[in-house]
Amino acid sequence: MTKELYTVAAQLLKALIAIPSFSREEQSTAGLLYNFLQKKGVAAHRLINNVWATNKHYDAAKPTLLLNSHHDTVKPNAAYTREPFKPDLEDGKLYGLGSNDAGGCLVSLLAAFLHFYNRTDLQYNLVFAATAEEEISGPNGLEMLIPSLGNITAAIVGEPTEMQMAVAEKGLLVLDCTARGVAGHAARHIGENAIYKAMKSIEWFSTYHFPEESAMLGPVVMTVTTISAGTQHNVVPAACNFTVDIRLNEHYDHQQVIELVRKHVDCDVAPRSTRLKPSSINMDHDLVKAGTAIGLKAFGSYTLSDMALMPFPALKIGPGNTLRSHMADEFIYLHELEQGVDIYIKLLNQLL
Repeated sequence: MTKELYTVAAQLLKALIAIPSFSREEQSTAGLLYNFLQKKGVAAHRLINNVWATNKHYDAAKPTLLLNSHHDTVKPNAAYTREPFKPDLEDGKLYGLGSNDAGGCLVSLLAAFLHFYNRTDLQYNLVFAATAEEEISGPNGLEMLIPSLGNITAAIVGEPTEMQMAVAEKGLLVLDCTARGVAGHAARHIGENAIYKAMKSIEWFSTYHFPEESAMLGPVVMTVTTISAGTQHNVVPAACNFTVDIRLNEHYDHQQVIELVRKHVDCDVAPRSTRLKPSSINMDHDLVKAGTAIGLKAFGSYTLSDMALMPFPALKIGPGNTLRSHMADEFIYLHELEQGVDIYIKLLNQLL
């Protein structure tokens, strides 16, 4: 790794932190990234708030590797004590919203892309893509962009993993459930209380265990996360709404889980989406072999990323720590950035 690439990555990350880029509002950081690439002599493209580019000597006859990370962020939580859009450097830590998730990954991948950009002897084409709406799994992010990228063979997804290889990732299924009763006057003890019906279903969600567990991803996990019912203290509620967050391993698809839930609970069950499926890459894939060759370890990730939307093999890896994602006073260590650029280049050298 050259010192220049590391400096470029750190400076670009500071510039990104200084610009608010909430999901669906990434237009300014998209502009920054597009202009950055153009100034580096890279022909950049933009689709809404997604920015991408290919290596200089792109050859349609070669397989293509996608280098992808996102530039949108969540909104800062109420516990922040620092200015979220001020890239402060203190004790080797670069603070700021999106520094860890996933700005550090994005700029490190971009630095690695620039390192290989002018090479004429690559075995793979490279496509760098900085995408939008990852934090909300929105339709105008990677999912929209994929058809514009050509035939992608495999991908590296930049997310904070402490530069270890996430070779599998849990899927997500969100269910909106409604237990229905009959309204009545609380004083007369009439009606059918929807809250009590909901409690029985919630008890099932909290105690049911799916029989098939995953060596990499563990069990399917179901968590009731919101609940709402009632209009006033003296009215027996006719409906109780609650939401269930379900994290799937590779042994179950969304429809299997939906059908099983409906057999066991006495309420209406409506899935929000069946797009975010469990994903994994074969341990014999060249990407995984390349990582293993340079001493990287493989693990299964419980958190979701755009890997779930990729119809091709993908490996999730990046600088930073997932435990810092969405936390107050988010930060990334500068040495993690340096390590990120270095390992991405070493990983790609094994392939290219």
